[in-house]
Amino acid sequence: QVQLLESGGGLVQAGGSLRLSCAASGRNVSDYRMGWFRQAPGKDREFVATMYWSVGTTYYANSVKGRFTITRDNAENAVYLQMNSLKPEDTGAYYCAAKQGGPSIRSYEYDVWGQGTQVTVSS
Repeated sequence: QVQLLESGGGLVQAGGSLRLSCAASGRNVSDYRMGWFRQAPGKDREFVATMYWSVGTTYYANSVKGRFTITRDNAENAVYLQMNSLKPEDTGAYYCAAKQGGPSIRSYEYDVWGQGTQVTVSS
């Protein structure tokens, strides 16, 4: 089983940038597809970005395409979410997640979750 630990959230002004990190540990990390999701207060958890650990193919939600970038560091067993041109509507708790198998934007298909890190974008 893989364990995930996020870090890097914080408070930033609109137009600013943040980089979230997700440290993965456990067996066969490279077999997993990694994803980032977010949840704003009172809203459902929504897909942000995903990539295969070993291949690097990426997918993004339309709302973040061109502003956010998901990357990985195989040596560090870490996945990152670089967030640029942040908007107040990007505010929420951001979660790193992992699943085996093909790509998915559905949160219920991911079976390993981190504890989340808060991102707040002020206007």
